[in-house]
Amino acid sequence: MDKHFFKKLHSFLQRINMYVLFVIFIAATITCVFALRQNNLQALKLRDAVVAADKNNTNVEEALKELRTYIYAHMNTNLSSGPNAIKPPIQLKYTYERLVQAEQERLTAENSKVYIEAQAECEKRFPKGLSGSGRIPCITDYVASRGVEQKNIPDSLYKFDFVSPVWSPDLAGWSLVVAASSGAFLVLRFLLDRWAKAELRDL
Repeated sequence: MDKHFFKKLHSFLQRINMYVLFVIFIAATITCVFALRQNNLQALKLRDAVVAADKNNTNVEEALKELRTYIYAHMNTNLSSGPNAIKPPIQLKYTYERLVQAEQERLTAENSKVYIEAQAECEKRFPKGLSGSGRIPCITDYVASRGVEQKNIPDSLYKFDFVSPVWSPDLAGWSLVVAASSGAFLVLRFLLDRWAKAELRDL
């Protein structure tokens, strides 16, 4: 390459102000760090709203939907961080306990009903005496054949872990792009300038 090319390159690079690039890089980096922090704080706030709704039995689905939507749309919102963190980080503990309690109450009520039916049926079959003539075995068999079994409620259906995107088009995402771009231009500007100067000295 001739001297004219490197003179033009050097002249062009002089027009690119490194101080402006540096200021842009610093400002974008600070903005990015602040925005990433805010994203995480908002995700934690929405998670706390889910926990409160779960505990108070008030519109859990809506709170969970808000949290899921926010995490999917913003970077740095993953909730399971650290070796001692709860995994998965969102667990509808109280909703699950209420469902288990409701199922146990249903089971008790249904089986009580079956037992009363068994007593009535077996009294017709064996009217003489409480334990005589096979009334107790009759009740036992009736309950065993018609009794209600407890339904299994998988706790996994009430545990969630939403994953945030690597990059999102929000303040954090765009400031990261600006910081990375200005940083790359700074390095490129510096290297090209040194290359042009070195070539001019050697020509």
